[in-house]
Amino acid sequence: MGRYFGTDGIRGRTGEWPMTPEFALRLGYAVGEILGENGYAQGPVLVGKDTRVSGYMFESALEAGLSAAGLDVALLGPMPTPAIAYLTRTFRATAGVVISASHNPFNDNGFKFFTPEGDKLPDAVEAAIEARLDEPAQAIDGRRLGKAVRISDAAGRYVEFCKSAIPARSELRGMRIVLDCAHGATYNVAPHVFEELGAEVELTGAMPDGYNINEGVGALHPDRLAERVRATGSDLGIALDGDGDRVILVDAAGQIVDGDRILGILALERLHLGTLGGGVVGTQMTNLGLENALAEVGVPFVRARVGDRYVLEELRRYGWLLGGESSGHIICLDHTTTGDGTVAGLQIAHLMQRSGRSLAELAAAIPQFPQALVNVRLDEGADERLDAPPVRAAVAEVESELGRRGRVLLRPSGTEPLIRVMVEAEDAGATQAAAERIADAIRAVA
Repeated sequence: MGRYFGTDGIRGRTGEWPMTPEFALRLGYAVGEILGENGYAQGPVLVGKDTRVSGYMFESALEAGLSAAGLDVALLGPMPTPAIAYLTRTFRATAGVVISASHNPFNDNGFKFFTPEGDKLPDAVEAAIEARLDEPAQAIDGRRLGKAVRISDAAGRYVEFCKSAIPARSELRGMRIVLDCAHGATYNVAPHVFEELGAEVELTGAMPDGYNINEGVGALHPDRLAERVRATGSDLGIALDGDGDRVILVDAAGQIVDGDRILGILALERLHLGTLGGGVVGTQMTNLGLENALAEVGVPFVRARVGDRYVLEELRRYGWLLGGESSGHIICLDHTTTGDGTVAGLQIAHLMQRSGRSLAELAAAIPQFPQALVNVRLDEGADERLDAPPVRAAVAEVESELGRRGRVLLRPSGTEPLIRVMVEAEDAGATQAAAERIADAIRAVA
C-alpha cells in the first residue's frame, strides 16, 4: 500500500486529510496528468458516487481538478461501483472514478478508480499519482480545459446489463424477494432489475438521506433482512452494501448465506453446465468448507490476498472466470471485472427459479467450518506486532493444537488501523477461544 492508496483505492473520514476538498481537487489534477502521460486519455472520465452527503462536495472538487488537467468529465450521479466499471468499458472512457467508502458509515468517503478495461488501476499508476499529489493543482491553457456533462441514461444501461447476466427470456415470476439496498447506490437500479424480470419485490434500505447509508442495513447487517424474509414468507433475501459490490443472501427460513457459499453454489452450477472455465479463486479468508467441497468434485481452488483486485489478478493469471470473497464480493469474469452484488444475487435467484430448489438446498452442498474473527485496533505498529516473539509463539501454539483440522490467519487491515485475527476449526468454542488468545498476545506487545 502507498501513502494514500490502500487495497481498494483511497478512503478516510470526511474532513480529515486526505478526505478534504483540497485533496480531491489535487487528486483530480494529478489523475488527469498521469493518465494523459500514460496514454489512457481517449474519452471522458466517468465519475459516479454513492449516496453519502459528502459525495456532492467531492464530486465537484474532483471534477474541477480533472477539468483543470484538460480531461472531459461525465457525471453519473449515484451509481453502484460495478456499474462504473461496466460503463467505463462501454463508454470507451479514459477512466472511471467511484466516490464511495463502500460498507463504511456515512462520515467516511473515498475514491476508487477503473482503467478503460474496467480493472482497478495498476500499482505503478497509483504510485505515480501519489508522487504527483505533492505538487499543487494548477490549470492548463484555457483553450484546452476539460468540459463536464451529466449522463441521464446511465441507470437504464446498467439495469439492462444486469439482466443480461441470465439467459434471454428467463423470468423470476412467482418468486418473492426482499431486497435490501443499504440506503446506498443500488437503491435506484437494483429494484428495477428484479421487478422487470417479474419478481415480487419488497424493498428495504432504499430511502437514502445522505446519512443513513449502511446504518443497520445491507450486507453488513443482514439480521433485519432475515426477520423480514421470515415475516413475509419470501423465497429469498438479497442484501447489498453501500456501493453495490457485495451481496449476502438469506434463505426462506432466515438463515444467512455468505460469500463463500454463494461462490460455491455458482461454481457447482457452472461445473454442472460445463461453463465453469477452470477453477475458482478465493482469498486467505475463504472458509475451508468451500475448498473441501470443490476438491471433492475435482475443481481447482487458489487463494489470493484479501481484496477483489487480488482475486481478479489470480483469475487473469489462470484464465479462470469465477472468484470471490467471504464478504460477498463475487466476480463473474464473463460478466464483470469487479464484485457485483446485483449480478451475483440475480444469478442465484435464476438458479432457484430454474431448478426448483430453495436457497437452503443449494447452500447445503457447501459445508462451513466455524470461523472466529477478532479485530485488534491499534494506533500504530501493526507489522511490528505481527512479528513479535510472543505473538508468533501464540500462533504456533494454536496451530499445533489444530493440526490439519484448522488454520490461523493474521493480517493488517487495508482500510482501517487494526489487525484481523482469524481462526478456523471444527469446534466453534475452541475456535473463538484460540482467536482471543492470539488477540490478547497482540494487545500485550508494547
